[in-house]
Amino acid sequence: VQLQASGGGQVQIGGSLRLSCAAGRTASNNGMGWFRQAPGKEREFVATLDWNGANPHYADSVKGRFTISRDRVKNTVYLQMNSLKAEDTAVYYCAASRYARGSSQTGAYVKWGQGTQVTVSS
Repeated sequence: VQLQASGGGQVQIGGSLRLSCAAGRTASNNGMGWFRQAPGKEREFVATLDWNGANPHYADSVKGRFTISRDRVKNTVYLQMNSLKAEDTAVYYCAASRYARGSSQTGAYVKWGQGTQVTVSS
């Protein structure tokens, strides 16, 4: 499974970005997740969903602002980020779970993408 994240960039506070993760056919039966890591901080969970797109689950810090989805035909997972805040600035990683269900635990993930930088500024 090769994961390729894209869509990061610089945006103003209150703006939006959509991240994409090209996951390949071999991840089509895996739960997928997005995590992020800010400078000097540990990697943290952002959002996850099951292999079929069911059961989206979010970190409290992004709930109501971010939406995770997947297109199983395109084998791509998305993270729509709205109402961005300065504290959302981080490198964002997509990951494929070892299970069909999504998970908020980093230990559930067996494959990680290379990360895409998101910078939110005034």
